[in-house]
Amino acid sequence: MYRWQGLHDVPVNWGRCVATIGVFDGVHLGHQRIVARAAEIGAAMGLPLVVVTFDPHPDEVVRPGSHPALLASARFRTELLGRLGADAVCVLPFTYEFSQLAPEEFVRVVLVDALRAAAVVIGENFRFGHRATGNVTLLAELGEKYEFTAEGVPLLTDRGVTVSSSSIRELLAAGDVAGAARDLGRPHRVEGVVVRGHQRGRTLGFPTANVEPPPFTAIPADGVYAGWLASLEPDGAQAERWPAAISVGTNPTFDGVTRTVEAYALDRDDLDLYGVHVAVEFADRLRGQVMFSCVDDLVAQMRRDVDAARTVTNQQ
Repeated sequence: MYRWQGLHDVPVNWGRCVATIGVFDGVHLGHQRIVARAAEIGAAMGLPLVVVTFDPHPDEVVRPGSHPALLASARFRTELLGRLGADAVCVLPFTYEFSQLAPEEFVRVVLVDALRAAAVVIGENFRFGHRATGNVTLLAELGEKYEFTAEGVPLLTDRGVTVSSSSIRELLAAGDVAGAARDLGRPHRVEGVVVRGHQRGRTLGFPTANVEPPPFTAIPADGVYAGWLASLEPDGAQAERWPAAISVGTNPTFDGVTRTVEAYALDRDDLDLYGVHVAVEFADRLRGQVMFSCVDDLVAQMRRDVDAARTVTNQQ
């Protein structure tokens, strides 16, 4: 799969393709349906599939300071899109100047001149161009002018609610990581580098990896979770993966004030992960954050949390 960081990376001799465009934050089931439809059209036409996405999130540029909680890093998003069959992923730097392009100019610059799209597939609610005035209808009209077909894919619903990046962020904010996993089609993942913390977990018998995620990462509500801890190679590929008990919060028993994400790889006290890029995956919430009256009570609960995390991860 090709990874293009901007239109200047597209080969000058690039032939025609089928393209789909979107932020695709999280690459959830609704996104997957759009990409699958584009791949289906590409296979029928004998053309490669190019997925166009954006970084940073457009909301951050259009509404500065909004800081949408991100469900996936740009690198992981690209990896997920590749798994879905994309032949190339083009990550467009979303700048203020780019946001000012009129819809037709956006289509001409991105889809016509750079990608030479023969067909374009988008979600039926996708908007493009200055002030988001471009929609599926306009895209189809421009397709007639520039010789490509356009198709809008209906939104996916789950239990009467539209599956969207926003709805998944709400699930995570409520601690419903199981619901988020259902709509994502996989456990929600938080990436980051392991940094040194207070090392209390080690003294208590549960050495944890203190993970420092990038700013604006979507982190579930405070509490204790079952899931997995994985070490990543420099290119983002998974190296090793262990079942884990995960704590999100401020450690109120020790009067903590800084919110942290800590993961204990079950039954492992021999891991040295300082400085390693890791991924923490959330399967299910075990309980909320609690302040204990003494350390012994905390340790007893941690043992129960580990047993519960083992049960959950063994079932998945």
